[in-house]
Amino acid sequence: MSADLAPVIAAGTRWLLTAFPPAPGAYSRAVAEAQARQAVTLATALRYPTPLDAQLLHLLGPGGSARLDWLTSADHGGDADADWRTWVDETVVSWAACLLADPALAIDAHHLADRGQAGDLTRLTRPGDHEQDAAPLLRHPDLLEPVAALHRAPLLDLLGENAALG
Repeated sequence: MSADLAPVIAAGTRWLLTAFPPAPGAYSRAVAEAQARQAVTLATALRYPTPLDAQLLHLLGPGGSARLDWLTSADHGGDADADWRTWVDETVVSWAACLLADPALAIDAHHLADRGQAGDLTRLTRPGDHEQDAAPLLRHPDLLEPVAALHRAPLLDLLGENAALG
């Protein structure tokens, strides 16, 4: 995966953890962050599969988090470090929410993107009790639904088209 996508992955991960905070404690925070990063990394690999896609992203910009913030009623008036929000890609975050809510879908997506781009995704594709306990909000399908529903159809189309070809 292109290093040019690192800001999008970092911003998407941070947005998910801000919108759906982990359980208290350093261990929970680390496990939740690993899950969010794996979901965003996989979604980014699907959304921007080629170096040209990454270059176009940098040329046009990812769009920012305004609509996601509105959708989740997030108040960031006191966020002095809000520049990172401009790197949030709404489609990537929506796809990541779909993957977090449905491990079977994450497995299908991993098979499609498994070109060495996404890396190890065990916490995402085979979540255990530790993952559920650390990130109860981040793994809750009902809470993720408004975000996941934004761009679920194109993700399912992408996965369905590739399943038909394979």
